[in-house]
Parts: sequence; C-alpha cells; structure tokens
Amino acid sequence: MQRVRLNPAYLFVAPALGLIAVFFLIPAAASFFLSLTDFDLYALADLANVRFIGAGNYGALLRDSLFWVALRNTLYFVLVAGPLSVALSLAAALLVTSAAVRLAGLFRTLFFLPVVTSLVAVAVVWRYLYHPRFGVLNYALALIGIGPLDWLGDPRLAMPAIILMSAWKNFGFNMVIFMAGLQSIPERLYEAASIDGATTAQQFWRVTMPMLAPTFVFVGVMTLIGNFQLFAEPYVMTQGGPSHSTLSLVLYMYEEGFRWWSLGYAAALAFVLLALILSATALTRLRGLTALVRRRGEDFLRASAPPR
Repeated sequence: MQRVRLNPAYLFVAPALGLIAVFFLIPAAASFFLSLTDFDLYALADLANVRFIGAGNYGALLRDSLFWVALRNTLYFVLVAGPLSVALSLAAALLVTSAAVRLAGLFRTLFFLPVVTSLVAVAVVWRYLYHPRFGVLNYALALIGIGPLDWLGDPRLAMPAIILMSAWKNFGFNMVIFMAGLQSIPERLYEAASIDGATTAQQFWRVTMPMLAPTFVFVGVMTLIGNFQLFAEPYVMTQGGPSHSTLSLVLYMYEEGFRWWSLGYAAALAFVLLALILSATALTRLRGLTALVRRRGEDFLRASAPPR
C-alpha cells in the first residue's frame, strides 16, 4: 500500500487557515443563516422566537424605499469620491516624486498625515469647518462675495461635503502606492521618449500612464471597496441626514441592526452589500481598457526606439 506524503506547505498554512475559518468563514456562514431568519430583539430574549423566513428579508429589501435611497447615495459616493481621490493621489505622487520639487519629504509627510489621523477626529474637525456661521469655508467664501452655505444642512450639499472631506482624508494612502509605481518605471523610457522629441505631456500619457496600469487597477479596487463601506463620515457628521441624503448602506445596516435590533434584516443588507462589492470588483477583471492603454504606450516606445 502506497503511503500518501503530506505536503509540508499545508502544515505551514494550517494555523492561518484555521484562524480564517474561526474568525471569518464560520461567522460569515452564521450571518448568512441569520439573514434567512427574522432574528430581532425578541429572539435575543428567547431563541424560540426565531423563525426561518427564507428569502423574506431580501424581498423586503426590494420593497424598502430607504434601501433604494441608501443604495443611490452609496453609488453616488463611490462614483464621485473614488475618481476624485485617485486623481488627487496621482497628482500628489507626481508632485513629491518630481526632481524640481524641494522639501519632497516634508510634502510626503503632510500629505500622508490625514491617513493616520483618527477618522472620527477628522470628521468632527470638518464638521466645524462646515459650520454655517463660524466655519472657515464660509468665511473664505464671504471674502469673494458668496453668502454662507449650510454645507451639512442642505440635502444638495451634504453628500458633496462628505465627499470632499473623504477625498482629503484618504488620498495620502493611494499616493504612497502611486509613488511606488512611479519609482518602478525605468528612467531609460523617459530618456528614449525625450530623445525622440516627446513633450512632457506626451511622456505622461504614453509612458507614465501605461506603465501605471497595474497600479491603477490595485488602487481602483481598494478605493472601490473602501468607498462602498461608507459609514463613519455620515454617522459623525450628519447621522444620515438631512432628509436621508447621506444615508449609506452600511449606516442603514447599522441602524437596522443596532438601533432597531432587526438583526436578520441587517444581515441581509450586509450580504447585498457583499454582492455589490464582488460585482464591482469583478468588473476590474475586464482588462480591455487597461490593455488598450498599455498597448498604446508600448506602440509609442517601439516607434521611438532607435533602429538596431
């Protein structure tokens, strides 16, 4: 009888897999089962009150007007705050890696400082900056003749105000990723393009951007996942108001689960959010645009290369 030899690699990964199973897979399975029940405050007192309702919570979500409001607000935040944060990150990375900029280390520190600052503390400070009477932003607007704006009290301005604060808070992390990507681009590519007569703008679009394509994918996915989980900013600054204009899916899930104790309904919300994140992340596997950008850059470099 032939003995089966166990691959030693399994022994090394077993502790990590065990922890993942205990602290992720088992709780996730329990949460999914919870989403199929009407688990609420009465069930906390007596488990006999729990009823299995199947997809009842998911059907109730489709009929819940607040769910669609929260979904619309979350998608609005994702589609606006994500590109804004990525653009700011790339601009900051280009600035601090430029040879013409002095005190680059100081700028790196200042740009990254908001990332390591408590999000709740940042939200509280920005709440005062947005104050309709004493806020710094309204004071600056008054200097150019614009009247005071109720940034967090106007349903039309509340979400843009949160987007602005979130982009300022988070762009420093992506800046570091872009810096690593920029520093990995061989300098000879820029030298070859310069010798061929390429302008600075052409070098950026035909060399820098194609070479940063994998970095863009990573930054885009991480930013997308983080933005879908919008919670602390509206919770601290607006509590989901005014008129639910800043109510996000995670904030709505929190209110249903820990304010109204509809834990089964909140668990269903969590898995809907998981499905949205997985679907949006799967779109990044469509690499047609990334391949097109890289191909254009490679064609440019091939054309500018000297003949052998």
